[in-house]
Amino acid sequence: MNAGFSAASAVRSLGDGTYTASLPVEWTVGPKPHGGFLLAVLARAAVHAVGSRVASDELAPLVVSGQFLRSPEVGPVLVRTDVRRVGRTASVVNAVLEQRGRSCVEVSVTVGVLPSSVPEYSALPEMEGEPPADAVDLASSTPRGVFNLSSVCDVRLDPRTAGFLFGRVGDPLELTLWARPRGERPDPYFALVVGDISMPVTFNLGRFGWSPTVQLTALVRGVPAVGWLRARFSCSSVAGRWFDEDAVILDSSGALVCQARQLALTPAD
Repeated sequence: MNAGFSAASAVRSLGDGTYTASLPVEWTVGPKPHGGFLLAVLARAAVHAVGSRVASDELAPLVVSGQFLRSPEVGPVLVRTDVRRVGRTASVVNAVLEQRGRSCVEVSVTVGVLPSSVPEYSALPEMEGEPPADAVDLASSTPRGVFNLSSVCDVRLDPRTAGFLFGRVGDPLELTLWARPRGERPDPYFALVVGDISMPVTFNLGRFGWSPTVQLTALVRGVPAVGWLRARFSCSSVAGRWFDEDAVILDSSGALVCQARQLALTPAD
């Protein structure tokens, strides 16, 4: 049986600021662990490290900024944390995910309490609350062994934004998706996964294949409501192999729950 998101991304404290975790095959794209899932694992360790010093049940990741040094493999990993600052409003933790003695992902995590009040101002993209009837279910449309997250996440793609599905090249570099974990409600950690859940927007340029993330920063803005998370992914510039990708994620109530920006590489010619 596939482990749900909370169990799959759990970390186990060794009591000295280090944690163990296991990266399951279900949370991979191709053979490699998903980048947003790796951020979620690291964020859980960082929040636990602060929680051992601050008496609060409401701590959550506010910002996770990661450098992807090399891709880990499926299997056990070690997370080392270093609490740099403990504050009333925000604490800062550095964390490194290691495997076989090599650093794979390094992050800086800002930890605090997410706001629960209604925003005084918001300017958000318009997206339907639920996927339309013609939305593409990635579980049934992706070749086996490619988008393995589809076994543990329900992900639907808006075909109106995905010209590459129909052999078109040159559509705007903007994709809309809906996602939710199977068997449980979305939480702030799953919002980190959704911030990186899209196929590269450069697919609309006809650039297919593995597009490794070099740097990814996510801002968690709220606790998601029950239901679908809707996400809009866009790009400002593609220059050579380098491209950026921005994500805006809203919950089922239309509230902003995550923003993400990454710098990545398109496949080599």
